[in-house]
Amino acid sequence: MSAVQHLAALREALGRAGVDGFIIPRSDEYLGEYVPPSAERLAWLTGFTGSAGMAIVLPERAAVFTDGRYTTQVADQTDPALWERQHITEQPPADWLRQHAGTRRIGYDPRLLPQSTLDRLAASGATLVPLAQNPVDESWTDRPAAPAARAVPHPVEHAGLAAGEKLAAGAAALREAGLDAAVLADAHSTAWLLNLRGEDLGHTPIPLTQGILRADGTAELFIDGRKVDDALRAHLGNAVALRTPAELPEALRALAGRRVGVDPDLTPAAFGQILREAGAEVVAADDPVRLPRARKNAVEQEGSRAAHRRDAGALIRFLHWFAQEAPKGALTEVGAAEQLLRLRRELPGFRAESFPAISGAGPNGAIVHYRATASSDRRIAPDECYLIDSGAQFPDGTTDVTRTLWSGPGPAPAELRQRYTLVLRGHVALATLRFPQGLAGPHLDAIARRPLWDEGLDYDHGTGHGVGSFLSVHEGPVAFSRAAKPVAIAEGMILSDEPGFYLPGHYGIRIENLLLVQNDGTGLSGKPWLRFETLTLAPYERALIEPALLTPAERRWVDDYQARVLREAGPGLDAPVRDWLARACAPL
Repeated sequence: MSAVQHLAALREALGRAGVDGFIIPRSDEYLGEYVPPSAERLAWLTGFTGSAGMAIVLPERAAVFTDGRYTTQVADQTDPALWERQHITEQPPADWLRQHAGTRRIGYDPRLLPQSTLDRLAASGATLVPLAQNPVDESWTDRPAAPAARAVPHPVEHAGLAAGEKLAAGAAALREAGLDAAVLADAHSTAWLLNLRGEDLGHTPIPLTQGILRADGTAELFIDGRKVDDALRAHLGNAVALRTPAELPEALRALAGRRVGVDPDLTPAAFGQILREAGAEVVAADDPVRLPRARKNAVEQEGSRAAHRRDAGALIRFLHWFAQEAPKGALTEVGAAEQLLRLRRELPGFRAESFPAISGAGPNGAIVHYRATASSDRRIAPDECYLIDSGAQFPDGTTDVTRTLWSGPGPAPAELRQRYTLVLRGHVALATLRFPQGLAGPHLDAIARRPLWDEGLDYDHGTGHGVGSFLSVHEGPVAFSRAAKPVAIAEGMILSDEPGFYLPGHYGIRIENLLLVQNDGTGLSGKPWLRFETLTLAPYERALIEPALLTPAERRWVDDYQARVLREAGPGLDAPVRDWLARACAPL
């Protein structure tokens, strides 16, 4: 079926369902950013394959909404004759509904939307109608099967804490909050809490599961039986009851009369609806696992350091290879990304990329979350900018790194060097920050933007996101972003530092390292202070740095960082690569 036929089939299904429109989020039943092929409803309907978005279909018009990372991609992938393209923050879906739907009946799948999103959409004035059957699924006749990979134990040597210890701590938190139970709708939470990993998603090593945590220290895990074997049963023990996903509604009804914590941002609205109908007291509360998961324990911290040291070997070998081959003009975006993946596959413990690599040359680098395909694959021409954003999954840690490179052989233009150096200055400003405990990601986002702002420049994405420990490369609740909730940054969190600048049609610049939050003593008032430890080990692009634009302190930090890269990563490299790295890391 074509895009026109997909939209027509959905509209026919809406007529049969007795609604005037339908809301299609990018998320699946687990409300995750990354979804299996069987849950790519938004892509099936619109053609847009980005990891964040929403569509709304009315009888006479339809719109697809996404953020600044995907404005170029959504324009390339959707038909303007079928879809209006909207910026999700500048023209929120609720505003669009208010303008175009009025009070008409708009259907939604309550398994795919959290209550917080539903509340914002309800403010539009439209009559929102939960549907028992998703009309996209009804129309999607060749829908792939849901994944059913085995779930496996995550050993305590990498997790740092046994599942029993985590269950006890989670139960204590529930009792302190006066809750009898909490719904764990986020599959990352059940994976971390119970020390589970899996292969249901291509780049995030989790099994798609949900759970209920109880104040007595027991839990129920809702998991497809095909994912379970005797080793998993033995790992979980008697404190965790195994149930099928189909049994979850009945388990929620069994909580009648209990105080149940439900995270309004991370839990499908259907769960709260079932609980309330059964007579449970639904308490809006943060997922009790999310913050402990973000605060890496000592074992997870050391594992991340080890993973980054290991990953540096592949990154630096790739950078050396690129420096030799790019000036010849024979490389392509797909070929370069495949070369980096080949090098990573040689690393001990490598399991998968942590996301599909973003490999963009020239104007494609300006597409923030660009993904090269066979049809879009562009040659990396001599003397142009090339952006590579990639990461790896190891059992002891998750990496994510971006470098913007110059293909050579000639010198980079002065304007490009100036803008790269502004981005580098913002990157260094955040990495070197010392700040009082209690500040949140939105408070620090501007730190990395200041050098660009001084020149009237900016970028339309957050400055950084949390990163999991052999979990998702994008992890809440903290992010360096104006749009993020003001959750205090805490010791043990791992966050990315990735300011950028993008000139559509010409080039993109982004520089990314991962930072580990560390205690840094106390200030004069006695209040605790925090600092960042840089985990990533890879040199910056010397051909794009304009040293005269760096302050003495910035220049000193870059020199010290690159000396560290050489010192820690150099000994494990072959002589030609090590010699190249010595030149790349020489003082500015």
